[in-house]
Amino acid sequence: MSNRITERGKLLDENGILKRAGWANAPLLEYNRSDIRASRFRIKEWDYYCILTETHGVAFTIADNGYMGLVAVTIFDFNNAREISNSIVLPFPMGSLNLPPSSEAGDVIFESEKLSLKYIHAEEARLIKIDYGNFFENENLSGSILLKQPDALESMVIATPFPKDRRAFYYNQKINCMAAEGELRLGSKTIAFSPDSAFGVLDWGRGVWTYSNTWYWGSASGKVEGKSFGFNIGYGFGDTSKASENMVFYEGKSHKLDRVEFHIPDDDFLKPWQFSSNDGRFTMDFVPILDRHSNANIIIVKSTQHQVFGKFSGTVRLDNGEDIVVKDFLGFAEKVYNRW
Repeated sequence: MSNRITERGKLLDENGILKRAGWANAPLLEYNRSDIRASRFRIKEWDYYCILTETHGVAFTIADNGYMGLVAVTIFDFNNAREISNSIVLPFPMGSLNLPPSSEAGDVIFESEKLSLKYIHAEEARLIKIDYGNFFENENLSGSILLKQPDALESMVIATPFPKDRRAFYYNQKINCMAAEGELRLGSKTIAFSPDSAFGVLDWGRGVWTYSNTWYWGSASGKVEGKSFGFNIGYGFGDTSKASENMVFYEGKSHKLDRVEFHIPDDDFLKPWQFSSNDGRFTMDFVPILDRHSNANIIIVKSTQHQVFGKFSGTVRLDNGEDIVVKDFLGFAEKVYNRW
């Protein structure tokens, strides 16, 4: 049964065990690395931003996964179904990236000889600044993007345990529908983001993960008939019996869904997908454009990822019974297997 968290409090008890499993539309629970009673190798922390327009997009990752860290940037070209990526892998960061314990305060700054990537809090906004030397074919990537986050904008938050380990948990916030403004420069090419057509999502994750997991995640943000609309769907993040992360956002307000199932073709991720919910409030078809696929297998670490970008068409029912019909609404859905 779904459990909504409505009061602030500690995320973990004195034994490092999740105090309350549930969901909220704001980050009410206090996370601290010092409260964790599991191996530092099992702590996973990341801030991931994805910003999309109809023709292009960009994703930024800063992640501390215990024995491996990752700082990555990907540029998407939807007109040509193409993506280019570059990244830096960090051995054993073990908390040295100093990712903030809250999404509501604190900056994230990574600096190296080759790359400067900064996530900076501003008033009702988030600023991303990038300077990446020799990002692709000897061309540098630089620029900045401002994501507008009004104080009234609600988000999706879950706190979930893992059945196989009492000290494992996942604390996650997804902030959809942030209008984006700015530009990136890749060599002589300029990639522009306008707040009337570019929207971003933040995936803020902190937790202790078990070794082997498969998760499903989908996200989209934009406008429907001139009004802000988006959704977050997914499962596989531990035991979600009291805290599914399925939520719709309309004009800045959240509308909670129950269970959503991904129907993915067995033989080809670029064939059409379908999505359905047990409460009948979320029904979508999905036509893929681009499959951002990676497959890494390094001794004890394995990761197989299909992050598929495409167009959603279907119907979503809000809490008040109103149906929102979307057609060719840009977003992504993914299936990720990690042994980490």
